Amino acid sequence: MSLSNNMRMAIPIVVAIVVALLPTPEGLSINAHYFFALFLGVIVGLILEPIPAALIGLTGVAFAATFGLVGETAKASRAWALSGFSNGVIWLIFAAFMFALGYKKSGLGKRIALLLVKLLGKTTLGLGYAVAFADGILAPFMPSNTARSAGTIFPIAINIPQMFNSTPDNEPRKIGSYISWVAIAATCVTSSMFLTALAPNLLAVSLVEKNTGIIIEWGQWFGTLAIIMIPLFLAVPYVAYLVYPPEQKHSPEAPAWAAKELEKMGSISKKELIMLGLGLLALVMWIFAKQIGVNSTTAALAVLCLLVLTNVISWEDVITNKAAINVFIWFATLVAMASGLKKVGFLKWAAGLISGSLVGFDPVSISIMLIVLFFLFHYLFASVTAHTVALLPLFLGVASNLLPATMIESLALLLVGSLGLMGILTPYATGPSPIWYGAGYISQAVWWRLGAIFGAIYLAALVFLGYLII
Repeated sequence: MSLSNNMRMAIPIVVAIVVALLPTPEGLSINAHYFFALFLGVIVGLILEPIPAALIGLTGVAFAATFGLVGETAKASRAWALSGFSNGVIWLIFAAFMFALGYKKSGLGKRIALLLVKLLGKTTLGLGYAVAFADGILAPFMPSNTARSAGTIFPIAINIPQMFNSTPDNEPRKIGSYISWVAIAATCVTSSMFLTALAPNLLAVSLVEKNTGIIIEWGQWFGTLAIIMIPLFLAVPYVAYLVYPPEQKHSPEAPAWAAKELEKMGSISKKELIMLGLGLLALVMWIFAKQIGVNSTTAALAVLCLLVLTNVISWEDVITNKAAINVFIWFATLVAMASGLKKVGFLKWAAGLISGSLVGFDPVSISIMLIVLFFLFHYLFASVTAHTVALLPLFLGVASNLLPATMIESLALLLVGSLGLMGILTPYATGPSPIWYGAGYISQAVWWRLGAIFGAIYLAALVFLGYLII
């Protein structure tokens, strides 16, 4: 039975009030206790989402600042409340959302997907690789896997099984179920492969810097995680073909359909070529940021200006992009809320409690346990963002207490690198999941079973990488 909106509105408030009224634990200040109660209410609100997520975050920050739970003075409270809006990573997310809009408006994203179907689509396995590669090519430039997988790939891929009379009600296993699963499984891997492929990745990197002082650059992220992400990405369509095989193995109609769609689009346009060039320019500057002395955020903002100046997108697009502005406010407020946990001393207190139960284990075992727990806890979350804000600072605090400084950077990379992968676990685990699940080709029971199988594979790959680099 689904909860009414009034119930979903009431539950976070009740949770916050009940926690606030509990006796303050020993070693924790009253301010920290009250701030944690408010923080917990915000997290529950993000899970239930009775109002827009950005408004939930803004409400939490506004109340904490107004009642002086974080800053010692009114001016300090205001500075804390607005700190997330000056965060460079938040502006990088905003700019990257505009890149995604550029791919959509220019038609380049659609053209790439159709070209891959035309080239690889003669067999069902080839179609699986076409869907995966389309996602992989767009991933570095689109920080919303919902916009990428559900907004760009889904409208194209979902037409393919219907050509073979494979619908949710008629022979879904013929081809539709396989395509659907490959699409979601692939986007989970690409979301972890690139720093800019998932908005919570960028949020996580900011939280790592605030809590440990460690700065994770685009090139370092890809260079470290590519060891497992590339083999996983290449294996996904084939593993799905073995574990969840389509009944139809050949699809000669698909390339012909893609060719007709490309013919309708006409030859590649000037805007598509400009979008391609500017996308590659941004990617080069992100990869070689350290070597050329350019900050990733300022590079993204410069390319955003070029997108507008070359008319790939308009200034009206920038100021009316509700999704980008919503995410900007949402993540800016969540960065402030997460930093507040550290500022009031809650993280130090909570990390000390958890650390006590892990004393006696060797550092590698502790690292692996933290990776596994962080990954599996996602079964409790319907939002990667909520998971990141609620748990990442805490896990980093435990690591700082128990691990040598030389190991913390590697562990931080593995924790943030798991955020995309964990989206495979449930039908609600990441943005595109409800879209692909809602298409009706995969039942809930099958989704949970496949999620457990692929989740185990993804987690095993993370643990293997952990043994290599920690």
